[in-house]
Amino acid sequence: MDRLRLLLVSTPVGPLGSGLGGGVELTLLNLGQELRRRGHDVTILAPAGSVLGDLPVVGVSGPLQPTAHTQGRDTPIVLHQDGVLGRMWDTARQHQDAYDLIVNFAYDWLPFYLTPFFQTPVAHFVTMGSLSDAMDGAVRQVADQFPGRLGAYTRTQAETFGCGAAFKILSSAIDLSCYQFCPTPGQAVAWLGRISPEKALEDALAATEMAQIPLKILGKLEDEAYWQSLGQRFPQAADSYLGFLPTQALQAIVGQCRALVMTPRWVEAFGNVAIEALACGVPVIAYDRGGPAEIVRSGTTGWLVPPDDIAALAEALTRIEALDRVACRQQAETEYSLPALGDRFEAWFQAMLGTSPPMAEPRP
Repeated sequence: MDRLRLLLVSTPVGPLGSGLGGGVELTLLNLGQELRRRGHDVTILAPAGSVLGDLPVVGVSGPLQPTAHTQGRDTPIVLHQDGVLGRMWDTARQHQDAYDLIVNFAYDWLPFYLTPFFQTPVAHFVTMGSLSDAMDGAVRQVADQFPGRLGAYTRTQAETFGCGAAFKILSSAIDLSCYQFCPTPGQAVAWLGRISPEKALEDALAATEMAQIPLKILGKLEDEAYWQSLGQRFPQAADSYLGFLPTQALQAIVGQCRALVMTPRWVEAFGNVAIEALACGVPVIAYDRGGPAEIVRSGTTGWLVPPDDIAALAEALTRIEALDRVACRQQAETEYSLPALGDRFEAWFQAMLGTSPPMAEPRP
């Protein structure tokens, strides 16, 4: 593929490296590095203070945008005066001629609304499922006016918008060289993610308590009040929390665990933590909902249980030994490598720019 000049526009909810962007941060890092390895010119536009490996980042200052998952479905559009969201997209507009393609990773109404006003094509990698009526309308408008410009992690996520066929399903990936296979785990299981109500950490605490299996909690402590309420119900939570760790330290702990437990209360768009675990040879036990349901091979690389069924979750924890840690690593290598991710995104870019036929979707 010919060299492209690409501007990847980050989420406006926090600086890259802070953890506030959730899976967007890991996706941007891995995609940006792979695209640059392929010879493309990659620039990241993000809130001031962002650091993303050795990728070039243009920082923009201003008040941060509220996170979409903390808002209601009918919450009005919020755009701060001199806020980072507006300033990022003003910067993109001013410098659009320097790029062949602009790719939006922000889950916010403004970039979708602005799409018709750019001369340089703007594509949208949508990073969450349907959360608000305003966003649903903005997404469907782009689907109608600019066919082929929408991408998503999973089919389940895309279908929440009511126009699932308009999306290219691009999945996700990690740098497998950063994750070491561990064939002989300890006794604990892991829970990894943003500590926020929609992730339902309380279900993992309750299930591991029922199964009498120790739990290691890792991730960004996003909602302090929620965390305090968990501590009142589950006194063991404080001692189980190991913090928000960089990849090297994270994978060393997760790899030593017997399984990863995923308990999303919402439709998880993907679940990068699942493929991080698989890369370490760690099976995933998850609710049969959202992205994890498209990742886990139930009975081989994990177990899928009915959503919100804590008893079923606890029972699945007793069947971890039936799962294959070698198969977990093999699945990560086959489906979630950086070269596979690069192939999918390059094919999407080529299709939008009219240089190749539409891409095939990755195997679930």
